[in-house]
Amino acid sequence: MRKKKTSLLLLSMTMAMAAALSACGGGNSNSGAAATDAAGTAPAASASASNGAADTSKEVKLKMILVGGQPADYNEVFDKLNTLLKQKINATVDVEFLDWADWNQKYPLKFAANEDFDLVYTANWAYYNDQALKGGFLELTDDMLQKYAPQTYAALDKVAWDQAKVNGKLFMVPNNNAEVTDKAVLIREDLVKKYNLQPVNSPETYAAYLKAIAASEKGINAFGAKPADGWKWHELDQIMLEQNNEWNLVDYNTPLAYKLDDATGKVFNVYDTPEFTQLLKYYKDLADSKAWSKNIVSNKNDVWQDMKAGKIASYAQNLGTLAANIEEAKRDTPDVQYAIADLTPAKKKLAAISTQNGMAIHATSKNPERALMLIDLLQNDKEIHDLTMYGISGKHYEAVGDDKYNPGPSAANYTGFSNWGWNSPLNRQSSTYPQEANDMLDTWMKSVYHFPLETFVFDDANVKTEVANVGNVMLRYAIPLEYGLIDDLDKGQKDLVSQLKSAGIDKIQIELQKQIDTFLANQSK
Repeated sequence: MRKKKTSLLLLSMTMAMAAALSACGGGNSNSGAAATDAAGTAPAASASASNGAADTSKEVKLKMILVGGQPADYNEVFDKLNTLLKQKINATVDVEFLDWADWNQKYPLKFAANEDFDLVYTANWAYYNDQALKGGFLELTDDMLQKYAPQTYAALDKVAWDQAKVNGKLFMVPNNNAEVTDKAVLIREDLVKKYNLQPVNSPETYAAYLKAIAASEKGINAFGAKPADGWKWHELDQIMLEQNNEWNLVDYNTPLAYKLDDATGKVFNVYDTPEFTQLLKYYKDLADSKAWSKNIVSNKNDVWQDMKAGKIASYAQNLGTLAANIEEAKRDTPDVQYAIADLTPAKKKLAAISTQNGMAIHATSKNPERALMLIDLLQNDKEIHDLTMYGISGKHYEAVGDDKYNPGPSAANYTGFSNWGWNSPLNRQSSTYPQEANDMLDTWMKSVYHFPLETFVFDDANVKTEVANVGNVMLRYAIPLEYGLIDDLDKGQKDLVSQLKSAGIDKIQIELQKQIDTFLANQSK
C-alpha cells in the first residue's frame, strides 16, 4: 500500500506524452539541435540577453544534489556529459550524492545550512512541499520556463504544471512520465493451470488461487509480504481496501481516507467502516486456510527472491516492479510461468501526480537560468538523456532502436540514484520488458481518474505527536488483526478503534478535514 517512492523500475514510456513532446519539436530523435537553438550553444554562438535569448557567454559550474549512492562510473559518465554541456550551454555540473542510508537526514540540512548548490532532486515523497513552504526552492515563473526551459515548458501539459504548484506557486520542474499508482499481484500462472483455476482477476478468484496452493503445494506459502519494516498496513490493503472501494488514503501514517468521487472530501476512519469489517473476514479466512505463514509479521526476507526460489506463490506490488520480476524470471527461471493479475479491473485508476519525481532550483542559486537550461537538456536532448539515464553506450547499455535498450557489460556500475528526476518520453525501455505489462498499463491509462484532492498534501505539523501515537497503535493492533492472528474479529476491531481514539485520531481527523476544506475552497475561487 506504499505510495511514496515508486520503484526504480516504474514504467517509463507513455505514447500520449511522447506524442505531446513530438508535437512541440522534441520527439524521440536526438533533439540536441533544438535544445541548442533554444538554450544557446558554445560561448561563441551565444546570443546576448539584450536580444531576448539566453546569455551563455560566461562559463559557469553548477552543483547538483541527487538522492542515492554515487555510481562507480560516475566520473566517466559525467566527464562526457560536461563535454556536451560546455558545447551546448557553456556550463559544467558536479553532483553530490546523498546515500539512501542517510539522505533523509542530510537532505533538509543542506537547506538549513544554506549550502551552495544550484539544482536538487525533489519529489512529493522527498521534501518538495516542505522545502517549497520553507523557502528552500526558487519560485519558477512562466517567463523563466519559456526562456530557459522552452522544450520542457511546451512538452508538459497544464495538468502536470498545476499539480506541481504549492499554494499557487511553482517550485519544481516535474518529470514528464505518466505512472499509475495502483497495485497488482504477481502469481504463478503455471499453478493456475495445474489446478484448473479461473483466471485471477478479482478478490474472490485470488482467494481461490491462494487456497488451492495452501491446500496442495507443500513447502510454498501462497502469499508473501514483508511487514516487519514498520509498515502499518496489510500488504494487500491498497488493492482490497483502497482500490476496491475507490477510496484514497490521505497519509499512510494514519487510517484516514475519503471517497474519490466525494466532492466534499469528507474524511473517515477506514478501520471503523463496514468495508473494513468485511475485509477482516476475507483476511481471516485466508489466514485460517494457511495462505500465509503464522510468522509473516516478522518476516525480513526479500519477498521476490523467496518467490523466485519457489517458497512463495504470490505477492503485491506496483506494476513496474512486477514487470521487472517477470523479466528477471524469464532469464533466471524460464521453466516457471508468472503473470500479473489486476484484482480491481473495473475500478478507477489513480495516476501518480507529476511531483512523483522532479528537479528544483535552490532558492539561493547563483545561476538559476543555466540550471533551468540544464534541466531542459536532461529531459529533451536525446544524447544527454541517454547518457545520464543509462550511461555510456556500449559499456553500460546497448541501444535497441530509438526507445529500447539491453544492459551493457558494466550496467551495474551506473545505476541506483535519482536520475528519474528527469524522466521523459525519451526514456528507453528494456528490450525484454514483458508486453503484458505494457498492455495492462495501456488499459489502466484509459481508466485514470482525476479528482479535486489529487494534489492535496496533509501538513501534520500541528498533530505530530498524535500521528506518531496512531502509528504505534496501527502496528500493535491493526497488523495482527489483519493477518488473522486475532481470533475474535469483532473485539479486535473495537479494540483497534478504541485505541486509535485514545491515541488522538479525532484530533488528527479534525485538523485534516480543516485543511481539506480550505484546499477545496481555494480551488473553487
